[in-house]
Amino acid sequence: MTRLAVLADIHGNLPALEAVMADMRRFAVHQVMVAGDCVNWGPFSREALEIVTQRRWAVVRGNNAFYALDYETPREPAHWSSFTLPPILRAQLGEDGMRLLACQPDSLSLRFPDAPPLRIVHGIPGNPWQAIYPQTAESIITIWLESVAESTVVCAHSHIALERHVGRWHIFNPGSVGVPLDGECSASYMIIEGDEASWQLLEHRRINYDMRPIFAAFARMEFAERGGNVARLAIEEFRSARLQVYPYIMWKQTHKPHAPDSPALLDEFMHVADTRPYLPPEYRDVTSQLHRD
Repeated sequence: MTRLAVLADIHGNLPALEAVMADMRRFAVHQVMVAGDCVNWGPFSREALEIVTQRRWAVVRGNNAFYALDYETPREPAHWSSFTLPPILRAQLGEDGMRLLACQPDSLSLRFPDAPPLRIVHGIPGNPWQAIYPQTAESIITIWLESVAESTVVCAHSHIALERHVGRWHIFNPGSVGVPLDGECSASYMIIEGDEASWQLLEHRRINYDMRPIFAAFARMEFAERGGNVARLAIEEFRSARLQVYPYIMWKQTHKPHAPDSPALLDEFMHVADTRPYLPPEYRDVTSQLHRD
């Protein structure tokens, strides 16, 4: 049998990654795979990327890599011009980190001699910005995966742990190491095991860790001051394990479409009693979907 640790969405959270690395030692895994988004949002993007690279883990590029690679290039979408976090991410990564991201693949097919091939993507094949959710209709998933020959698919992007069987595919999402969005402030990852017939979920792990170094690093780098409202909300996503940036944007478009971003505007949003109407439906009442110790 082959045993793998499945990680995703580390997002520059070094304390969470170190806690996962310590925990996975008990499982004697043969390899580690990372389904994208090692970087951005958190204060330790360079360190997380270096660990993944130096240990030669199997890794694909997530959507957040594009904020570093395409910002201020001809590939940049027009609406990115007002984004405040890409310059901060680029400064964290440096030239060496940018080149490491540039060389990451968007998809991998792993082929072990004693288990079926499996496909790794960040979101869905060909689109790292789209996620598979527990609520996603099987008919839609079938269309998204129709070109995937492998019967096992590892994906990420939603920051919600998932195991689903759809048609001929067995789908795993390990949740987020760095920024879970199910309300549980602990690092999420999976151990899967493969034999000649299939891959099975051995354990879904939730690992508690000390979050104080993250907030201390944010303060040292003046992240909130440099990144404005989005940076402040990103910090709150670490603190709450809930979406914060998206509902702020939706609330602003609904109630204050012409108001400039300002601390006062963010303070007004933070006093909204119920932000669920501004969330995507998939996140309105989400809790941890899997929990196996």
